[in-house]
Amino acid sequence: MPSRQERIRVLLVEDDEDDYTITKDMLAGQDRARFEVEWCSDFEDALATIGEERHDVYLVDYRLGSHTGLELVREAFAFRSRAPVLILTGQSDFEIDLEASALGATDFLLKQELNPYALERSIRYAIRHQQALSDLAVSEERYALAACAVNDGIWDWDLLSDRVYYSPRWGVLLGLSETAREEDSSAWFDRVHVDDLRGLQVAIEAHLSDRTSLLQSKHRILHQDGSFRWMLARGMAVRDSAGKPVRMAGSLSDITVARLTEHRLQYDALHDSLTGLPNRALFMDRLERAIERGKRDKDKGCALLFLDVDRFKLVNDTFSHSVGDELLIAIAHRIGRELRPGDTVARLGGDEFTVLLDDLPAAAPETPAVEVVDRLHKALEHPFEIDGRRLFVTCSTGIALPANGTTASEALRNADIAMYEAKHGGRARHAVFDGGMHRRIADRLTHHNALREAVERSLIGVHYQPVVELDTGRIHGFEALARWPEGWDSLDPSQFIPLAEETGLITLLGRHVLRVALTTLASWRQAGLVADDVRMSVNVSGAQLDEPNFPDEILEAISSAGLPGGVVRLEITEGSLMREPDRMSRVASEVCATGVGLELDDFGTGYSSLAALHRFPVNALKIDQGFVAGLGALGGSEAIIRSTVALGHSLGLDVIAEGIETENQLRILRELGCTLGQGFLFFRPAPVKQVEDILRSQLPNKWKGLRSRGGRSISWPEGPGTPVDTATAVPSR
Repeated sequence: MPSRQERIRVLLVEDDEDDYTITKDMLAGQDRARFEVEWCSDFEDALATIGEERHDVYLVDYRLGSHTGLELVREAFAFRSRAPVLILTGQSDFEIDLEASALGATDFLLKQELNPYALERSIRYAIRHQQALSDLAVSEERYALAACAVNDGIWDWDLLSDRVYYSPRWGVLLGLSETAREEDSSAWFDRVHVDDLRGLQVAIEAHLSDRTSLLQSKHRILHQDGSFRWMLARGMAVRDSAGKPVRMAGSLSDITVARLTEHRLQYDALHDSLTGLPNRALFMDRLERAIERGKRDKDKGCALLFLDVDRFKLVNDTFSHSVGDELLIAIAHRIGRELRPGDTVARLGGDEFTVLLDDLPAAAPETPAVEVVDRLHKALEHPFEIDGRRLFVTCSTGIALPANGTTASEALRNADIAMYEAKHGGRARHAVFDGGMHRRIADRLTHHNALREAVERSLIGVHYQPVVELDTGRIHGFEALARWPEGWDSLDPSQFIPLAEETGLITLLGRHVLRVALTTLASWRQAGLVADDVRMSVNVSGAQLDEPNFPDEILEAISSAGLPGGVVRLEITEGSLMREPDRMSRVASEVCATGVGLELDDFGTGYSSLAALHRFPVNALKIDQGFVAGLGALGGSEAIIRSTVALGHSLGLDVIAEGIETENQLRILRELGCTLGQGFLFFRPAPVKQVEDILRSQLPNKWKGLRSRGGRSISWPEGPGTPVDTATAVPSR
């Protein structure tokens, strides 16, 4: 309301000038407020002036010629004025009073009862009342906008009468009409899911008894379409002077999407995204529970299976990762079909699956566990039809039987160790964990760490074993062999080379041996220690062949050493070449274009040796030492060697016999026509300095009277047919 110092602008609508004068004088005749009065005597003028909204209050006479003041109010204030309207009349008529009130008039005043102070008071009260109504309207609008913005249904519960006001939005959330309603609390509670009703009641009771500061409850409510929606109800109680709750109001929010998202996140956190199987976290939880049950019930046990798909990487590399993913899904389904309802199969990642066999007899859990493994392996024998391809799959499986005191992590580790033990024994096998496996895996880890350090620091030594002409004793070439660093705990090549293959370090190791060997040959050539046609053979693994830049590395190493390509030989097994024959053929052609030769190692031990000869530019065949060791015994070694020598010579290839250790083996090899060989009978692999010393000391005699690494003398044949002094021959390995 305007202050006492402000002027109150009044529009007086009166068709009688005398009445206008009386009212104006009456307003001027009091000292409480200052009024500025404007007069309209005509209906139309009044209608136009009211439309300008320049006044703080309107005094309207009921009689306006052919019109009435109520007609003016009805037409001028159709949308309710921001200023109060007071009706002045000379007659007391209750019906007119009611109609004026219905039209929004603030007061109905009788002229004969007015005096200056009564009129001022009526105007002052009317202005204050109008301001209160205006403030309330703004507040209600603000509340309505807020309720609309949060998209919540509003409820207001009279606890004494059990009547609840439900807002229009409350009804919309439940698929009801969009109108406000007032019903009892059953309109709400009768729709709550039976499993959630007690929880809602407990939450309400806790808040009304003042044990919680706010009502908050998540529950399902029946929607009009028959489905249940998740709702969040929040509210607060209003209490009387004695602290008794008499009313409670709050909101209802639809959290169905959020709840489903929450459940989905929980599911995703515990399940593999590809197969839908439990992941490591969920599997470990179930394994821990099974182990705990075994502690409580001594008659019950469990078993843990760890399955790894054999050579799964080939599927991804040969076809695609999408084919690999489809295969993993199919494997997961097939494993699941072979298990009991209470068992759990999980995917830990990659091509690794685990199975928990629960509720087994504690006295002998191994027997049913092995039976399940056999069943799984047989199920996987049937081919998988993936993307129009038939894929055959095998798995290596480790079995762990958790004992008292074994944790879930230890059980999983033990099953993993047993799986690797099975994989080392060949594909499609299983192994049951025992303590010896743990010791072996610990040793393997120690060796792996030492191997990584040795390879990364280029500490692996390179020894050299000569390849000699069996008739003349002349050095034909050398084979470079990796050796464990001197001064370290001894580790045989048969131990660290497979470990390097398994861990992927073979590529770095092979690259190191290649560079050192070629640099050594170059230095020998410069020093005149070897003839220009002496070759250096270096073993190459399948993993090195898989490297996309392998040809560039070979050619760069040859160029860096300053050697002609013709003195370099790469020893490769036929198995490595025939894994991907088309790609290997391109790699071999690129490498051999500079004169580099290929030696087919362990010839005759594979199933596709002849196919390898046909597809690749092979220069020499190396007869496996197993055949050489069998010479002179019944077993067919002579026939195999004879045919190999004949095949090699007919194709213009060198034939090199490995592992010659006795005079008798040498004699038979000569008789069979083999011209080249290497072995302990001649010389053990030795480090570069020892080889250089012998080369320097024996230059005039072409290796006559060499000394072995053990210091024993060897009489080397000077020409064809000269026998070896077997009394001084190097003993076999």
